[in-house]
Amino acid sequence: MSYIVLRGRWWNISVLNVHAPSEEESDDSKHSFYKDLEQVFYHFPQYHMKILLGDFNAKVDRETIFKLTIGNQSLHQDSNDKGVKIVNFVTSKNLVIKSTMFLHRDILKYTWTCPDGKTHN
Repeated sequence: MSYIVLRGRWWNISVLNVHAPSEEESDDSKHSFYKDLEQVFYHFPQYHMKILLGDFNAKVDRETIFKLTIGNQSLHQDSNDKGVKIVNFVTSKNLVIKSTMFLHRDILKYTWTCPDGKTHN
């Protein structure tokens, strides 16, 4: 987890870059990650514009109840545990997941393909 604060004349921007634990990690390390993320997020003043970047190893689905937060263009039909955690986090902080807001071809929505050729993440 790393961050940088860009100070401007009219506003400040806090950019936070993270890499979440993978599925193989223990539940304690996953819980610790979100606890640390919460602490670092509250470290920034409220008036800063906040940008959260990184690899959350999450699958976020297209639930209509969270349409304002996650958009309608997700690759996945179902969220995994990490997807639920990140949606809860960004909703509680009044953020949005922009990668699921814009229409892209499906081939541009994933970076990894399973050896079976059918599963994409």
